[in-house]
Amino acid sequence: MTLRCDGVVVIVGNYGSGKTEVSVNLAVNQRGIGQNVRIADLDLVNPYFRTREAKTPLAALGIGMILPPDQFLQADLPILSPSIAGLIRQPFGLTILDVGGDDVGATVLSSLSDSFQANSFLEGDKELRVFQVINPFRPFTETVQGCLKIRDEIEKASRMKITGFIGNANLIDETTAEHIDRGYDFVKRVSEKTRLPFEFMTVAEDLLPQVDIKQFECPVLPIKRQLVPPWKKAVSLKR
Repeated sequence: MTLRCDGVVVIVGNYGSGKTEVSVNLAVNQRGIGQNVRIADLDLVNPYFRTREAKTPLAALGIGMILPPDQFLQADLPILSPSIAGLIRQPFGLTILDVGGDDVGATVLSSLSDSFQANSFLEGDKELRVFQVINPFRPFTETVQGCLKIRDEIEKASRMKITGFIGNANLIDETTAEHIDRGYDFVKRVSEKTRLPFEFMTVAEDLLPQVDIKQFECPVLPIKRQLVPPWKKAVSLKR
């Protein structure tokens, strides 16, 4: 099943869900099938593991990156450069907005509401999608109700509606094929409960041979881990 995204895709989720890793790898994946891709780092609250850390390898693949102004890189306030609004007003190819965690991080989206409205985006329109990343092996999202609580808080803070879910089941280096299978079943239940699409499932590239992806009723995004601690090396993004 082919994974293809275009228009504006907003990636949200709780802290530790892996949304930034998903954002980076989605950008690389879509660039690999010929899409023009830009990614905006809107994480203004978390000083660690942000999209900007992958700036060099992304640029080498021809992926555009938009960052907050230098003086606000460590800010915990929703301060955005005009270029962010420009991305939304004039989208082309795929534009990914990587948003900070939980409702606190999602607050930044409310300041962009005028830009979304100026582009005549409609709720549920395929050109604007808001995906919630779910890792059922993280605190607060180990139950369906927990996931829905996170969803409600993000929607209230951002003034936007979640339109679909991304399954990102992992325990980092301890992840097994069984974890992937259990995670898929879990996110499928969330999807069925809400009647919102299960957009795609992530699987670490080195685990792919051990996972029967034919069982999945959604596309699979291979993950080449980029956001690693200083003592580890990121997986090469070269195709």
